[in-house]
Amino acid sequence: QVQLVESGGGSVQPGGSLRLSCAASGSFFRITTMGWYRQAPGKGRELVAAIPAGGSTNYADSVKGRFTISRDNAKNMVSLQMNSLKPEDTAVYYCNAHVQQRHWDPVSSDYWGQGTQVTVSS
Repeated sequence: QVQLVESGGGSVQPGGSLRLSCAASGSFFRITTMGWYRQAPGKGRELVAAIPAGGSTNYADSVKGRFTISRDNAKNMVSLQMNSLKPEDTAVYYCNAHVQQRHWDPVSSDYWGQGTQVTVSS
């Protein structure tokens, strides 16, 4: 099993910044892609940003230029630096990890953090 523990989040005024972090632990072979999703009230869960183990990052159009995702493979951690926050960024943010649990089994599974609230309001 894999556990994802998130930290960060909170309330901030428009234009402010927040940083989210997520640490993965447990028994597994490797983590391929890590990312952040969010879900606003009454809406579905959407991808915010993703970062593969050794490839290029991927961002939702709505956050490009404002959010930066980074990863520490040695610590199995992923972070999301959020700048120039807007009220429409208000949502519960979830950490996601795509995990290959056994070296002989190429099948990967998705794991999720518990979610952390981000509120942008004046």
